[in-house]
Amino acid sequence: MFPEPGEPVAGPWRVERLDVLARSLLDVAGDPPSRPRILAVDGRSGSGKTTLADRLCQVLSGTAVVHTDDVAWAHSRFGWDDLMLAGILEPLHAGRDVHYQPPAWQPNGRSGYIDVSADASAVVIEGVGASRRQVAHLVDVAIWVQSDVDGARRRGVRRDMVDHGIDEPVALQNWDD
Repeated sequence: MFPEPGEPVAGPWRVERLDVLARSLLDVAGDPPSRPRILAVDGRSGSGKTTLADRLCQVLSGTAVVHTDDVAWAHSRFGWDDLMLAGILEPLHAGRDVHYQPPAWQPNGRSGYIDVSADASAVVIEGVGASRRQVAHLVDVAIWVQSDVDGARRRGVRRDMVDHGIDEPVALQNWDD
C-alpha cells in the first residue's frame, strides 16, 4: 500500500469474512428506534467503496444504498452535503421514507427519484465524502476504504472511461480535476 504523500498509513490490517464485518458494523451502529442504521462508506475515488457497499447489501438483508454521486449529479462535485441532509438523512432519521429527486436532475434531463424505505434495516451512504463533517452527526458508523493512490487512479480512470464513454485523456483530466 502506497499512500499519498502526507497521508497517514492505515493499519494494522487483518482479513475478515464479509458476513462477520457486516454483523460487526451493525453491532457498532446499534439498533436505533424507528429508523434504519446509517452506514457511510467513504474513501478516495477508485478505492472500492461502491463494491464494498454492494457486497454489504448482499449479506445484510433489507439494506439500501444511496450513492453520493447520485445526490451530487449535475450539482457540485463536493458541495452536496445540504442535499444529503435534507433529502436523505433527515427524513430517515425522522423515520420517514425517502422519495427524493435532487434539484439538478429534472433541469438536466434525468428522471426518477432516490427511493429508500424507512423500514430498511440499514442504509449505506456510499461515495467520496460520505462521512464528511457536515453529515457525520447523522451517520451511525463510518467506514474508510483505504487504497493505494496509483491503483485507485488506474481503476477510477478505467471506470470513468467505461461508465461515461470518454477517452483516456479526458478521463485523466477529470481525475486530476
